[in-house]
Parts: sequence; structure tokens; C-alpha cells
Amino acid sequence: MSLLSIRNMKTDIGQYAVLHDISFEVPEGGVFVLLGRNGAGKTTTLRSIMGLWTPSPGSVQFRGEDISALHTAEIARKGIAYVPENMGIFGTLTVDENLILATSNGRFDPARLARIHALFPALERFRDKQAWSLSGGQKQMLSVARAIIEPRALILIDEPTKGLAPAIVDAMAEAFREIAQTTTILLVEQNFAFAKSLGRDMAVIDDGRVAHTGTMADFVADTTLQHRLLSLSL
Repeated sequence: MSLLSIRNMKTDIGQYAVLHDISFEVPEGGVFVLLGRNGAGKTTTLRSIMGLWTPSPGSVQFRGEDISALHTAEIARKGIAYVPENMGIFGTLTVDENLILATSNGRFDPARLARIHALFPALERFRDKQAWSLSGGQKQMLSVARAIIEPRALILIDEPTKGLAPAIVDAMAEAFREIAQTTTILLVEQNFAFAKSLGRDMAVIDDGRVAHTGTMADFVADTTLQHRLLSLSL
């Protein structure tokens, strides 16, 4: 059974039909990558899974349970976390306060905090700094850390490398590999080099529809398909 199953999902935003017929399966473990050109519907797909937009018709099943009609907070309690493109951190709160706010009971497990500090050492150095004063890369680290401060089965991560320096991108890739050993990641990413270094399975969304699904290895080997679906150079 897939961890996450999207079936015939259609999402309208106001009068606009953004997703027309989205279907794909996310297996448990590793990194599943959603690729596509700008405006293809990738972010809307993540937001629909998380209940921020309500898909109709179609279904979102998590561990065999239909979560399509649940509110975002209920979906989060099922074990799904969301790291939005805008990072979703609180600038006037400190690093530690941001992490505490992401817990269910106002306290973090010391062992999990130690793991986060091992993944992102800067967050330990700047524990008492307000989040607005962090660099862009450090803010992204904090956003991901908030998603894993408690055990999750699935993390949805939207464009984590956008605007980051290459060295930070490399550090983020290493952290994601470590996280994916215990938590499934559904990743939306425009940086194809980053995506192909992490992804095991993938799907391409084009104009609100799934244009291709398969393994990342097969997609990387097919430069013609990459050019047709993503306009990557042959």
C-alpha cells in the first residue's frame, strides 16, 4: 500500500481550474519529487493535500484513509507536515521559540532537538536569535526543522533551494538524505540537479495534469523526455 495516494484530484481556486486530473502514488520511504514548469500546479497540489485548498472531485488517501475532507490541523495530526515555499516561520520569535511553537505540547524532545542541531548546526549556534535576523539558508533550515521537531510520516516541502547559495543547497541535500531515512519526503523542486540527486520516484505535472510518472533514474536517462516536459537542454 502506498503511503499517499492521489486519485483524480481536481482543484479550483475561485473561478479558475488549476488542477484538472491529478493521480499519483507516493511509496513509503525516500524522496518522491514533483517536477514541472512554473505555474504547472505543483504548489497547488501540495496545498490540496494539506487541506489548504479542498479538492473536488477526487481523493487524497494517507495510509489508506481518505483525508480529502479533513481540515489542515486534522491532517497535520495524522502525521503530515508542510514546509511552504515562503518558509512559514515567525520572524519576531527566536529559533527555539519557533521550534517550540511547532510542537503539540509546547516542549521538544531533547533527542530530536539534538538530531536537528546535528543536521543544521547553525540552528544551535543561533538558538536565541530572532528568526528575521537569520540568513535565507538558515531560515530554510529552521522551516524544515519545524517540520521534523516531532515524528512525522510524511513531509511536503515546496521549493527549498529557491534563492540559496550552492554551498547551502549541498548542505540541504545532505540533510534531506538523512531525514528521508526515517521520514518520507514529497518534494517540489525547480532545481533539477538537486531533485535528481535525491529523488527515487517522481512525477511531472504539466498544466494541472500528471504528464509522467516513474523512477528518477529512468527520467534522468531520458533527455528527450526532460526536454519535452521541462524544457531542459538536450
